[in-house]
Amino acid sequence: MAASNGTVTYGTMASTEQLSPSGDARGSEDQLPRHVAGAPRPTLPRAVAVRLAGEVDTKACDWISVFACFLTGWTSAISFTACFVWPGFQTGNVAQLAIAIARTFDPPQTRTFKFMKGDQQALTALVSFWLGTSLGRIGARVGPKRRSWLVATALIQIAFAVVAAVLAHYSGEGAYAIGRDHPSWSTPKGMAALGFLSASLGLQGIVGKRIASPMNTTVVLTTTWVEIFNDPSLFYIGYAPSRDKRIAGVLAVLVGAFTARALLGVAGSGGAIGVLCGFRLILAAWWAAIPGPKA
Repeated sequence: MAASNGTVTYGTMASTEQLSPSGDARGSEDQLPRHVAGAPRPTLPRAVAVRLAGEVDTKACDWISVFACFLTGWTSAISFTACFVWPGFQTGNVAQLAIAIARTFDPPQTRTFKFMKGDQQALTALVSFWLGTSLGRIGARVGPKRRSWLVATALIQIAFAVVAAVLAHYSGEGAYAIGRDHPSWSTPKGMAALGFLSASLGLQGIVGKRIASPMNTTVVLTTTWVEIFNDPSLFYIGYAPSRDKRIAGVLAVLVGAFTARALLGVAGSGGAIGVLCGFRLILAAWWAAIPGPKA
């Protein structure tokens, strides 16, 4: 500081940030966790770990839920074509088991005292679904919206599908049931293939539920149909997100089931499930790419 003619002036030691009109803004920006020049940049594994540790924005999960519905249709077509059992529709499987028990009270000509093969397959699908969806308890501890958990669920579903494809291929059974009384996948290997497919949809269901998907669990569309036909925008001409995204989910199930059924005649059960593995891999990458919640 120097004095001249009674006037006080500041020397070169004064801070340029204090004299700059944008000094406050620049100072606040410096406090942000940005890369410092000359400091080592984060390694790729570290960057991936940080990315996976974050949570996804549930509002950005609508279209990946539609894709999950496509996978539901694909999976359901394979199992229903083989043995007339839905791997994800457990309401029907529970009712089928109840009917099987009630047959013990039928007239003698229709009475049975055991589960028929179709009933055994329905029980296999139901129990496997329970086990698969129970894995959601792990997600409750890790964080149901964390990317690491969501990517892990897709990878687990890939593992289930790979095992199902191998079992279906080496079971020696065809992709098509001869009839209700002669379903395919009636051997232990075939029923195990059905079990792994059901477990994969059980895990998918809890993921959809935890991220508050417009299609609810993305596995059973009964609730989705109810919401579509009670949507205030049902007859609105134009884009209505609450209606159109649910309709997209229904159409995705339709397209997935149609495509898988058409592929069965060319690739068989093992090949169709193998393609499902590829789609599950896309699902895993998609989960990793979904942005985080906005501040």
